[in-house]
Amino acid sequence: MDIRKNEKLSILNHSCAHLMAHAVKRLYPEARFWVGPTIESGFYYDIDLNDKVIKDSDLPEIEKMMKKIAKEAKLIKRIELTKKEALEMFKDDPYKIDLINNMSDDEVISAYQQAEFIDLCRGPHVENTKMIKHFRLLKVSGAYFKGDSNNKMLQRIYGICFENEEDLTNYLHWLEEAKLRDHKKLGKELGLFMISEYGPGMPFWLPNGMILRNALENYWYKIHALKGYHFTKTPIMLSKELWELSGHWDNYQENMYTSKVDDKDFAIKPMNCPGGMLVFKNGFFSYRDLPYRLGELGLVHRHEASGALNGLFRVRSFTQDDAHIFMRHDQIVDEIIDLISLVDEIYSLFNLSYSIELSTRPEHFIGEISDWDKSEDALKEAMNRINKPFRINEGDGAFYGPKLDFHIRDSLNRVWQCGTIQLDMNLPERFDLTYVDFEGNKVRPVMLHRAIFGSVERFIGILIEHYAGAFPLWLSPKQIMIIPVHPELHNDYASKVLDRLSHLGYRVFLDSRNEKLGYRLREAQVNKIPIQLVIGDSEVENGTVNVREHGSKDSVSLSLDDFINNLEENYINPLK
Repeated sequence: MDIRKNEKLSILNHSCAHLMAHAVKRLYPEARFWVGPTIESGFYYDIDLNDKVIKDSDLPEIEKMMKKIAKEAKLIKRIELTKKEALEMFKDDPYKIDLINNMSDDEVISAYQQAEFIDLCRGPHVENTKMIKHFRLLKVSGAYFKGDSNNKMLQRIYGICFENEEDLTNYLHWLEEAKLRDHKKLGKELGLFMISEYGPGMPFWLPNGMILRNALENYWYKIHALKGYHFTKTPIMLSKELWELSGHWDNYQENMYTSKVDDKDFAIKPMNCPGGMLVFKNGFFSYRDLPYRLGELGLVHRHEASGALNGLFRVRSFTQDDAHIFMRHDQIVDEIIDLISLVDEIYSLFNLSYSIELSTRPEHFIGEISDWDKSEDALKEAMNRINKPFRINEGDGAFYGPKLDFHIRDSLNRVWQCGTIQLDMNLPERFDLTYVDFEGNKVRPVMLHRAIFGSVERFIGILIEHYAGAFPLWLSPKQIMIIPVHPELHNDYASKVLDRLSHLGYRVFLDSRNEKLGYRLREAQVNKIPIQLVIGDSEVENGTVNVREHGSKDSVSLSLDDFINNLEENYINPLK
């Protein structure tokens, strides 16, 4: 859900932001305000309270005052001002003076007033505070003035508002479910990954997380090998000259980590593309060899602001599932169609639906406009040929080419941008890449950059929340837990079951701790282990297992052979 895409909800939330600021001003007369926009998930307001700190526990008091003002039914009036009038009206407020000074002299400046509260705002707003009823303040965080860490830290209060109580209740329920699925929380509980203060934004993969990650990467290698990809691994640090050649030094340097080696400038790669260019340039290709598909799970580093770091979702060190496909001009559309089919196959495995966005030439770009036009037309033709719906995102292409972005939708109906297909006629020119055509002439190839997971780290974070940590069997770090009722009586048979399942390749474990059966069963459920096998007197005597699946209170007794046969028949394992 994006509040901004619903005009009524957008106006309501922006009006609610002003209602919140009004309430804060009544409770804290010294408060000064920076900005209070509508955002995807509601609204926020940045507030300067000098030395006063608002905590989450203070939000109910602010809500109470908001409800009081709403009941007062204050009219909300739009006021239009000249720049001179605005400077006079807000002369004692340095935040508003800063905003006004960045406006042109002939600009009509608007403010909105409700009773004694007034603030600069483009609007529009609802007509009366009584129309703002169904809201909730969600949290307080810090935010630097203008987003600059050299400026003062302000307090940012987040909230959301709906047209009716039912929608608010449903959203709050969804929010609680999202908290339970928080990948940072589950990542810690399930022993998947950690973040250390010694490497902010650079995840450490723990043993369970490495099992999951390896399964995901092995699947990636397998399906790409079947599609005719060749694999490479390129250096993590390369010289400044390469990044100048690729255009990254001029267009992306502020996000790159740089160093000196033998008095020469180097950069840790933020992207795998230039390495892929060099690998292709190292070979000799004829028209018969194309398309040539070169894949790399490449570790990259990008400097992200510390305040933006978020578990696996926003990191500084991550692995891109990159591929660079070199082709003839007559192969472009067919190759894009094949790529979309591959994207569809991979996302379907995880029950992830998706939508597609075509991003066109940005304001700052390299290359000829004619090449950009041809590239955008090719992407559109591919989409139209397979009847895939898409929307245009004007001006948001990469600096070297237009792209298709794939927005996946998870089990909570949240949307994530993951996959991308970027058509590039510029880097092959910059790197002087060629192949030999059927007449023996050297010809410039066209190139596709593409990723499907986008970032292995981020995709795993999405999967953790999508599955709420209860992964399908093939991804689960611990697939089967054997739990003897009385370890001293049932361990021998339990160990035989363990040995047989282990030899079949399952990740199976034995919990023979001296703890009550109920405790061990609950722990297996909490750890989201897909299958638990309970071994008691009956199982030992009859050669059976009592099978319980995660999330179910029911169990079924099967012979060990039948259990294994059922497992083999129903176990969807894309690695086989």
